Amino acid sequence: MERSTFIKSSLGMAGLLALHRISSASPLLPFNTGNMTTTDRIPLIQLNNGTTIPQLGFGTWTLTDKPEQYVREAIEVGYRLIDTAQGYGNEAGVYQGVKDSGIARKDVYLTTKVSPQVMRDGTVQRSLDESLEKLGGEYIDLCLIHWPVKDHIQDTWTILEDYVAKGLIRSIGLSNFNMHHIDDLLKYARVKPVLNQIEVHPSFSNMQNVGRTLYRDIAAQSWSPLGNGQDLDDPVLATLAKKYGRSVAQIILKWHMQRGLIAVTRSRNIAHMKENLAIFDRDLSPVDMSVIHGINSDRRTNAQNDPDNFPW
Repeated sequence: MERSTFIKSSLGMAGLLALHRISSASPLLPFNTGNMTTTDRIPLIQLNNGTTIPQLGFGTWTLTDKPEQYVREAIEVGYRLIDTAQGYGNEAGVYQGVKDSGIARKDVYLTTKVSPQVMRDGTVQRSLDESLEKLGGEYIDLCLIHWPVKDHIQDTWTILEDYVAKGLIRSIGLSNFNMHHIDDLLKYARVKPVLNQIEVHPSFSNMQNVGRTLYRDIAAQSWSPLGNGQDLDDPVLATLAKKYGRSVAQIILKWHMQRGLIAVTRSRNIAHMKENLAIFDRDLSPVDMSVIHGINSDRRTNAQNDPDNFPW
């Protein structure tokens, strides 16, 4: 991505900070060897602890029927970031998919998340030991607090910091945290969170949370980047897809990439998995980036996905 194009299509200082961490400071990851079927290259994002994470990954929420098959297929077509969670109930299947792919563990970036229930139950440490075992028994690349459970964040973060010190978790971060949650955590954190995974898609661009997260040198990662499929029917996006000769999904994912975001997308369809990766050969214009920004209506995929008032 050209530096000038990225700056023009980003938001002020937050965009500049994101640019600083993108592939200009890190190598690109090629996918043109072995049995891989794509020649696209996914940029690596450098996190604030010096580690790197692929900018586009494969999510596994709701993939409980055959997670090992879907993960294996995702790896075979080129994904190297695989995102799971304790609450998804598929960690063991996700790791089985990694093994079945034949790729070395060191070449796959695995993310999991601490569930709200274990935070309330006081069983975080036991749950992490179980996650470690399900995900291969060696280490976890990134572990997030899945939701900001009131009165349990500090204790959970302290435990995660201990696992980092032991080398069992390499990076720790947050999910669904608003700015006041992050600022409270930064007051006592010994290890700074590397990432905040939040809902972002064209109809919920989450500009303020994204910008403020990036400004604190914490990467922002989009979950449900296609709006759980709801944004695929947007007529403005359909017009842009026709203009660029791409699918609506590709236009949306490119919008995420050019914002300096990391994104995890999910599919059971191999053709869609491949399509979602084929976005790195051309940029959207600054004007078209702004057009997509304008689609925002602050509409979450589920009204209950409010970090300050969630029911789970």
